[in-house]
Amino acid sequence: MGDVLSQSEIDNLLSALSTGEFDVSDTADSTEKVVKDYDFARPSKFSKEHLRTLVFIFEHYARLLSTNLPVYLRKNVQVEVLHSEATTYSEFSNALANPVILGIVSAEPLKGNFVIELADSIGYAILDRMLGGQGVPLDKNREFTEIELTILEKILWVCTEHLIEPWQSVVEFEPNLERIETNSQFAQIISPNEMTAIITMNIKVGSVEGLMNCCIPFNCIEDFIDRLNTKYWYATLQSSDENVYRDAIESAISKASVPVRALLGKSMISVNDFMNLVPGDIIKLDSKVNDELSIYVGNLKKFTALPGATTESYAVRITSVIKEE
Repeated sequence: MGDVLSQSEIDNLLSALSTGEFDVSDTADSTEKVVKDYDFARPSKFSKEHLRTLVFIFEHYARLLSTNLPVYLRKNVQVEVLHSEATTYSEFSNALANPVILGIVSAEPLKGNFVIELADSIGYAILDRMLGGQGVPLDKNREFTEIELTILEKILWVCTEHLIEPWQSVVEFEPNLERIETNSQFAQIISPNEMTAIITMNIKVGSVEGLMNCCIPFNCIEDFIDRLNTKYWYATLQSSDENVYRDAIESAISKASVPVRALLGKSMISVNDFMNLVPGDIIKLDSKVNDELSIYVGNLKKFTALPGATTESYAVRITSVIKEE
């Protein structure tokens, strides 16, 4: 219910209306609602919350690429997410250069395919680096040869495989690099008017920079689009991260080699006796034959054991585990 005017306010309005200081048409115009045109050719299927969550997912993906690509390129690689936007597939494909590096990725059990687009400057730099060069791009672009595409396929395989971990908190799928295209006309995976989410990343290989775009059609993620919100993503990420990283750390530590030594005993002799030792001399230790030996892992005493032999080698049999630090 609107505010009730007092008698003095009514008199002032009538006075202003009679003198022409107040126009009723101004009031009528101010109450009109602003109507926003809706483009049925570009329906708003991706909300700002969806795009924001995709940025978080691909920031995780960018960290994985920054860590793993240097293993193959032997060069410092920096990957950074710039932005995400919703656009039609025709606008994405029309903006592509020629030649271009397009990786068509299937993701079972999801519907449709993803598209990973890599700038040609980064592609030439990767080729130069993989073939023993310094990672310098070409001065003039040209078509990629079959041998060069085979080399680039290995790098795109690495990029494809690392899509699994960032998406685990939303959906589990198995990405597979179907093929590589160098012409956008041969990569019409969906209808030109279909809405897609474009996540743009900047890749720096040494001193060479270029863009990497990941195009995700709406029909691929339509079944779990409700999970693309920061609340759901953070909740599942926090519940799974602890076990995932713990298992990864345990797996990495279990493969590490550590020195293990058994101490038979100790003895003290003079420097003169030490200088005159010859084969056959006997040094008396402070331990007996039946005494347990101390087993050291690194510099820490972790076990006690009894001496023995197995086949033709000396050995010890663990008798107790020392829990103290």
